[in-house]
Amino acid sequence: MTTTIAQQVSNLVETMAAQPPNEVMGAFTREQADLAAQEAPEGVISVGATLADADLLDPHGATTTLYEVLGDQGAVLVFYRGGWCPYCNIALSTYQAELVPELARRGVALVAISPQAPDGSLSTQQKNELAFTVLSDPGNQIAKAIGILTAPSAEARAAQLELGLDLTVVNADGTIEVPMPTTVLIDAERVVRWVDVHPDYTTRSEPNQILAALDAVTPQ
Repeated sequence: MTTTIAQQVSNLVETMAAQPPNEVMGAFTREQADLAAQEAPEGVISVGATLADADLLDPHGATTTLYEVLGDQGAVLVFYRGGWCPYCNIALSTYQAELVPELARRGVALVAISPQAPDGSLSTQQKNELAFTVLSDPGNQIAKAIGILTAPSAEARAAQLELGLDLTVVNADGTIEVPMPTTVLIDAERVVRWVDVHPDYTTRSEPNQILAALDAVTPQ
Protein backbone atom coordinates (compact mmCIF):
# COMPACT_ATOMS: atom_id res chain seq x y z
CA MET A 1 0.00 0.00 0.00
CA THR A 2 1.26 3.44 -0.90
CA THR A 3 2.23 5.64 2.04
CA THR A 4 0.86 9.14 1.61
CA ILE A 5 2.80 12.31 2.31
CA ALA A 6 0.42 12.96 5.21
CA GLN A 7 1.20 9.57 6.73
CA GLN A 8 4.94 10.11 6.40
CA VAL A 9 4.64 13.54 8.00
CA SER A 10 2.57 12.05 10.82
CA ASN A 11 5.30 9.48 11.45
CA LEU A 12 7.91 12.24 11.53
CA VAL A 13 5.84 14.32 13.95
CA GLU A 14 5.39 11.32 16.25
CA THR A 15 9.14 10.73 16.24
CA MET A 16 9.84 14.36 17.10
CA ALA A 17 7.15 14.36 19.79
CA ALA A 18 8.90 11.44 21.49
CA GLN A 19 11.98 13.60 22.06
CA PRO A 20 12.36 15.55 25.31
CA PRO A 21 10.48 18.88 25.10
CA ASN A 22 12.58 21.93 24.27
CA GLU A 23 11.84 25.57 23.58
CA VAL A 24 13.29 25.51 20.05
CA MET A 25 10.96 22.79 18.81
CA GLY A 26 8.11 24.40 20.73
CA ALA A 27 8.53 27.51 18.57
CA PHE A 28 7.94 25.46 15.43
CA THR A 29 4.97 23.68 16.98
CA ARG A 30 3.32 26.99 17.80
CA GLU A 31 4.03 28.36 14.33
CA GLN A 32 2.54 25.27 12.69
CA ALA A 33 -0.59 25.52 14.83
CA ASP A 34 -1.07 29.14 13.74
CA LEU A 35 -0.51 28.27 10.09
CA ALA A 36 -2.91 25.31 10.22
CA ALA A 37 -5.67 27.73 11.23
CA GLN A 38 -5.08 29.95 8.20
CA GLU A 39 -6.89 29.85 4.90
CA ALA A 40 -5.22 30.32 1.53
CA PRO A 41 -4.12 33.95 1.14
CA GLU A 42 -6.04 36.45 -0.93
CA GLY A 43 -4.51 37.40 -4.25
CA VAL A 44 -3.44 33.91 -5.33
CA ILE A 45 -3.23 33.62 -9.10
CA SER A 46 -6.52 32.60 -10.67
CA VAL A 47 -7.25 29.58 -12.78
CA GLY A 48 -7.28 30.83 -16.37
CA ALA A 49 -4.52 33.39 -15.82
CA THR A 50 -1.27 33.15 -17.77
CA LEU A 51 1.85 32.58 -15.70
CA ALA A 52 4.56 34.98 -16.88
CA ASP A 53 8.08 33.85 -17.72
CA ALA A 54 10.87 34.43 -15.22
CA ASP A 55 14.64 34.11 -15.00
CA LEU A 56 15.77 31.08 -12.98
CA LEU A 57 18.97 29.22 -12.11
CA ASP A 58 19.61 25.53 -12.61
CA PRO A 59 21.38 23.44 -9.92
CA HIS A 60 24.76 24.33 -11.43
CA GLY A 61 24.10 28.07 -11.39
CA ALA A 62 23.43 28.43 -15.11
CA THR A 63 20.76 30.95 -16.07
CA THR A 64 17.58 29.75 -17.72
CA THR A 65 13.92 30.73 -17.82
CA LEU A 66 10.73 28.98 -16.86
CA TYR A 67 9.52 28.91 -20.46
CA GLU A 68 12.84 27.58 -21.71
CA VAL A 69 12.74 24.71 -19.24
CA LEU A 70 9.16 23.79 -20.09
CA GLY A 71 9.49 23.90 -23.85
CA ASP A 72 6.14 22.94 -25.39
CA GLN A 73 4.97 20.81 -22.46
CA GLY A 74 2.36 21.35 -19.85
CA ALA A 75 3.78 21.12 -16.34
CA VAL A 76 3.22 20.50 -12.67
CA LEU A 77 5.08 23.23 -10.78
CA VAL A 78 5.89 22.43 -7.16
CA PHE A 79 6.98 25.31 -4.93
CA TYR A 80 8.90 24.29 -1.82
CA ARG A 81 10.77 26.14 0.92
CA GLY A 82 14.20 24.52 0.56
CA GLY A 83 16.22 21.39 1.09
CA TRP A 84 16.54 22.27 4.80
CA CYS A 85 12.81 21.57 5.27
CA PRO A 86 12.11 17.93 6.20
CA TYR A 87 8.51 18.17 4.99
CA CYS A 88 9.73 19.37 1.59
CA ASN A 89 12.08 16.40 1.31
CA ILE A 90 9.28 13.98 2.14
CA ALA A 91 7.09 15.51 -0.56
CA LEU A 92 9.79 15.64 -3.23
CA SER A 93 10.86 12.04 -2.62
CA THR A 94 7.24 10.91 -2.83
CA TYR A 95 6.73 12.81 -6.07
CA GLN A 96 9.82 11.15 -7.52
CA ALA A 97 8.53 7.68 -6.64
CA GLU A 98 4.86 8.07 -7.45
CA LEU A 99 4.26 11.14 -9.60
CA VAL A 100 7.12 11.18 -12.10
CA PRO A 101 6.19 7.90 -13.87
CA GLU A 102 2.54 8.94 -14.23
CA LEU A 103 3.42 12.40 -15.51
CA ALA A 104 5.87 10.95 -18.02
CA ARG A 105 3.09 8.74 -19.35
CA ARG A 106 0.94 11.85 -19.80
CA GLY A 107 3.74 13.91 -21.38
CA VAL A 108 3.74 16.44 -18.53
CA ALA A 109 6.86 17.90 -16.89
CA LEU A 110 7.48 18.13 -13.16
CA VAL A 111 9.47 21.15 -11.97
CA ALA A 112 10.32 21.96 -8.35
CA ILE A 113 11.13 25.59 -7.53
CA SER A 114 12.54 27.17 -4.37
CA PRO A 115 14.33 30.41 -3.42
CA GLN A 116 17.46 28.58 -2.23
CA ALA A 117 20.79 29.09 -3.96
CA PRO A 118 21.73 26.65 -6.76
CA ASP A 119 24.04 24.59 -4.57
CA GLY A 120 21.07 23.97 -2.29
CA SER A 121 19.02 22.85 -5.28
CA LEU A 122 21.80 20.50 -6.33
CA SER A 123 22.04 19.06 -2.82
CA THR A 124 18.26 18.59 -2.71
CA GLN A 125 18.30 16.85 -6.07
CA GLN A 126 21.13 14.51 -5.13
CA LYS A 127 19.94 13.74 -1.60
CA ASN A 128 16.47 12.76 -2.77
CA GLU A 129 17.67 11.14 -6.03
CA LEU A 130 15.35 13.36 -8.05
CA ALA A 131 15.17 12.79 -11.79
CA PHE A 132 12.96 15.82 -12.40
CA THR A 133 14.00 19.44 -12.81
CA VAL A 134 14.88 21.43 -9.68
CA LEU A 135 15.38 25.18 -10.05
CA SER A 136 16.26 28.24 -7.98
CA ASP A 137 14.09 31.34 -8.16
CA PRO A 138 16.25 34.18 -6.79
CA GLY A 139 13.98 36.80 -5.27
CA ASN A 140 10.94 34.51 -5.37
CA GLN A 141 9.78 36.14 -8.60
CA ILE A 142 7.34 33.39 -9.52
CA ALA A 143 6.12 32.91 -5.95
CA LYS A 144 5.33 36.63 -5.81
CA ALA A 145 3.50 36.48 -9.13
CA ILE A 146 1.41 33.55 -7.87
CA GLY A 147 0.75 35.27 -4.53
CA ILE A 148 2.18 32.64 -2.20
CA LEU A 149 5.11 34.44 -0.59
CA THR A 150 5.50 34.27 3.18
CA ALA A 151 8.21 34.29 5.88
CA PRO A 152 8.83 32.50 9.19
CA SER A 153 7.38 34.03 12.33
CA ALA A 154 9.84 35.98 14.48
CA GLU A 155 9.84 33.15 17.03
CA ALA A 156 10.42 30.48 14.37
CA ARG A 157 13.16 32.59 12.78
CA ALA A 158 14.96 32.79 16.13
CA ALA A 159 14.61 29.02 16.56
CA GLN A 160 16.03 28.45 13.07
CA LEU A 161 19.04 30.57 13.90
CA GLU A 162 19.56 28.67 17.14
CA LEU A 163 19.67 25.47 15.08
CA GLY A 164 22.18 27.01 12.67
CA LEU A 165 19.74 27.69 9.82
CA ASP A 166 20.07 31.21 8.46
CA LEU A 167 17.75 31.76 5.52
CA THR A 168 19.63 34.90 4.50
CA VAL A 169 22.55 32.58 3.70
CA VAL A 170 20.47 29.74 2.24
CA ASN A 171 18.29 31.87 -0.03
CA ALA A 172 19.79 33.10 -3.27
CA ASP A 173 18.69 36.69 -2.68
CA GLY A 174 19.68 36.96 1.00
CA THR A 175 16.14 37.28 2.32
CA ILE A 176 14.12 35.10 4.68
CA GLU A 177 11.07 34.88 2.40
CA VAL A 178 9.84 31.49 1.22
CA PRO A 179 6.86 30.27 -0.79
CA MET A 180 3.94 28.56 0.82
CA PRO A 181 4.10 24.96 -0.40
CA THR A 182 2.02 25.10 -3.57
CA THR A 183 1.27 23.01 -6.63
CA VAL A 184 0.32 24.73 -9.89
CA LEU A 185 -0.77 23.00 -13.07
CA ILE A 186 -0.12 24.94 -16.26
CA ASP A 187 -0.83 23.87 -19.81
CA ALA A 188 1.46 24.20 -22.83
CA GLU A 189 0.24 27.79 -23.35
CA ARG A 190 1.34 28.67 -19.73
CA VAL A 191 -2.28 29.03 -18.62
CA VAL A 192 -2.96 28.09 -15.00
CA ARG A 193 -5.38 25.17 -14.80
CA TRP A 194 -5.25 24.29 -11.08
CA VAL A 195 -3.70 25.77 -7.91
CA ASP A 196 -3.34 24.11 -4.50
CA VAL A 197 -1.85 26.33 -1.77
CA HIS A 198 -0.81 25.05 1.68
CA PRO A 199 -0.26 27.81 4.28
CA ASP A 200 0.64 25.03 6.74
CA TYR A 201 4.01 23.83 5.47
CA THR A 202 3.58 20.39 7.05
CA THR A 203 0.88 19.54 4.47
CA ARG A 204 1.26 19.06 0.71
CA SER A 205 -0.64 18.12 -2.43
CA GLU A 206 -0.78 14.33 -2.55
CA PRO A 207 0.22 12.63 -5.84
CA ASN A 208 -3.29 11.25 -6.36
CA GLN A 209 -4.76 14.75 -5.92
CA ILE A 210 -2.37 16.18 -8.50
CA LEU A 211 -3.10 13.42 -11.00
CA ALA A 212 -6.86 13.74 -10.49
CA ALA A 213 -6.65 17.49 -11.07
CA LEU A 214 -4.50 16.98 -14.14
CA ASP A 215 -6.86 14.42 -15.63
CA ALA A 216 -9.84 16.68 -14.90
CA VAL A 217 -8.41 19.54 -16.96
CA THR A 218 -6.84 17.46 -19.74
CA PRO A 219 -8.99 16.79 -22.82
CA GLN A 220 -9.71 13.09 -23.08
